[in-house]
Amino acid sequence: MANLRVRPGSRVRLARIDPSDTGKHTDETAARVKLARDIARLAKLQDVLYAEHRHAVLVVLQGMDTSGKDGTVKHVMSGVNPSACEVVPFKVPTAEEAAHDFLWRAHRAAPRRGHITIFNRSHYEDVLVPRVHRTVPREVLRQRYAQINDFERLLAENGTLIVKFFLHIAKGEQRRRLLERLEDPDKTWKFSEGDLQERALWDRYTAAYEKLLARCSMPHAPWYVIPANHKWHRNLAVASVLVAALEGLGSRYPRPTLSPARVRRLRAALAR
Repeated sequence: MANLRVRPGSRVRLARIDPSDTGKHTDETAARVKLARDIARLAKLQDVLYAEHRHAVLVVLQGMDTSGKDGTVKHVMSGVNPSACEVVPFKVPTAEEAAHDFLWRAHRAAPRRGHITIFNRSHYEDVLVPRVHRTVPREVLRQRYAQINDFERLLAENGTLIVKFFLHIAKGEQRRRLLERLEDPDKTWKFSEGDLQERALWDRYTAAYEKLLARCSMPHAPWYVIPANHKWHRNLAVASVLVAALEGLGSRYPRPTLSPARVRRLRAALAR
């Protein structure tokens, strides 16, 4: 999955990345089998992460409306222990959040050691939306890109693994999914007329994403562009990247604190 990673300092042109690409995975059935293995492996890695209590993991999910952020959480994280995994949605800032600097709510929600925290949308909304709607001067946006990189470096240097995913869908696929929401009574509640207003700004959002992907993909906090037209491939790609990233931590269960002799005595006592 290294080909999905945005190299630091590189230019990003989303039009050159096929959102329907499935890479080497052409068989959906086989891909689902591998996804099941990755989900099981992710659950094991989370267990070791929690037991070792040395690292934290921050997963950032961004994408256009209907790109599958909720679906990714639901499927990829289906095997992890919910007591050590939190999902934090980033909506319009509350009055309290707006009274602080734009990174305050992100830092407050950053994961504890031993935990995985998923940002469903994230602090990147504060460079994305203002750029699209032109509500913040460009100089302020330039400062925010730098501040985000500094913030993520701070987390990384203090033991947080950061993995960021942009779920890349085509405009035509978004149209299909929005229509599905309108026509399916079980999904209509997800539809908002605001989605259409934002869809009209598709080109601006694309340019804004290209900018933030290029400026904020760092060795300590990489961005991955995930072709997401096919949900099964989206889930597999995200799971595969996460498994590889967590394996790279080299986490181990803590050494036993009981001596072998003490274990034998306790085992004998339990047998009575």
